[in-house]
Amino acid sequence: MTVEKIAIIGAGSWGTALTKPLGDLGQTVSLWGHRKEHVKEIKATRQNNSYLPGFSLPDSVTPVSDLREAVEDHGIIIMVVPSHVFREVFAGLEPYLHNDAHVISASKGIENDSLLTMTQVMEDVLSSSAGAGERNIKTGVLSGPSFAKEVAAGLPTAVTVASHDMDAAVHIQRALSSHLFRVYASTDVIGLELGGALKNIVAIGAGICDGLGYGTNTRAALITRGLAEISRLGVSMGQIL
Repeated sequence: MTVEKIAIIGAGSWGTALTKPLGDLGQTVSLWGHRKEHVKEIKATRQNNSYLPGFSLPDSVTPVSDLREAVEDHGIIIMVVPSHVFREVFAGLEPYLHNDAHVISASKGIENDSLLTMTQVMEDVLSSSAGAGERNIKTGVLSGPSFAKEVAAGLPTAVTVASHDMDAAVHIQRALSSHLFRVYASTDVIGLELGGALKNIVAIGAGICDGLGYGTNTRAALITRGLAEISRLGVSMGQIL
């Protein structure tokens, strides 16, 4: 295990759930929330009753509402904010990142106006920052078939972390992995991001099929063909990039 100071940016259900495996590992974690009153409540109760009730925060987790306090001197930053505010929040914390930080997106989605993925948003912000050429900040994505409540409950879970730099992906893997939270390392950044975002479209379509009473054959066909489309898009975007 790599010992790190880790910042989780976003005190929703998924961000809060991620404190569980990190706390079990003994990692020092800051959990940032944008509403001061919400963070104050989490500090007082040691629970996030608004988004993940019934689960206590590990002792090694410090809730904060200041971005600088959340990320300064932290080696790993995990972004878990909604995609529509991702750029704004990342731009706000970017000046406080140290030059060798690893920043990982655990947010699903694609930016509405630019159609950029979340790692592409981070690269866009970093490329226009002061002294961009002198920094060695690594970006990546974390995703997987996972539900927040089950991670918070300590049930066995497997996720994947991807970065264009395999050494960076392995670094994150070692910092986050435990016997109950298995992290796989990859360099397929675009595949991981598209899979995490676009699967929800297929899931909605599957729900519509069920609501219309179309049966399991139709649902299976939709899922299979949806996976084929996602794969084609991932290959195409990978070649473009």
